[in-house]
Amino acid sequence: MNNEEIQKLGKELIDTLHLKTSPVAVHLVKADEELPADIPRIGENIRHCQMVDNTRRKGSQFYAILDDHMCKGGAAVMGLTEMGEKLKTGEVYYHLNHFGSLDAAKSTMEKVPRVAGNSVKAVVYSPLEKTTFKPDVVLIITTPKQVMELSQALLHKNGGRVNASFAGKQSVCADGVAYPYLSGEAGVTIGCSGSRKYTEIKEDEMIMSIPVDMLPGLVASAKTMFSN
Repeated sequence: MNNEEIQKLGKELIDTLHLKTSPVAVHLVKADEELPADIPRIGENIRHCQMVDNTRRKGSQFYAILDDHMCKGGAAVMGLTEMGEKLKTGEVYYHLNHFGSLDAAKSTMEKVPRVAGNSVKAVVYSPLEKTTFKPDVVLIITTPKQVMELSQALLHKNGGRVNASFAGKQSVCADGVAYPYLSGEAGVTIGCSGSRKYTEIKEDEMIMSIPVDMLPGLVASAKTMFSN
């Protein structure tokens, strides 16, 4: 797929499902790759979930390096740095009273999807219908009904199941980017305390993310099933 084809698919997906905000294209720039010359660096220090939310609502396109990520836990699961010891062991979430024991917190954090630390130098973001790069992953933040329709469209041709794996922790970063990036599978997640607090993701919205190679089949099936 070239950029023009990806933009067309993004527009068709929005129109077919009547999405209220843009799907977000995300590309992890590997440590040995060049930074995008035609895309500006973000001009503020915010969280990855805020970057995704701003992109889908405001249509901005930019890249962010480690220094631009306020949430180092989110940066770590996407490979920009190593995960801090207190987060890795679950101590952070245990002291926030999110778990009844340190063992429970550690058990959960051990299962969080995580790209190898320091293997990524930047993350690039764009509305899917405007992207000038090939994304690795596409995140769609929308209503449960539309996530249902997206799931049905994904399975329309070959069948199967959409497997959701989440813990209400590191949702837009680990579940939304690292999981499909590493597994090659679609994922569904419900948000987390941070993304619900710091973004405008609504109470009646959730997140689906897919590897970009699934996009053509998804859009074709969605058009067959839901065009009206």
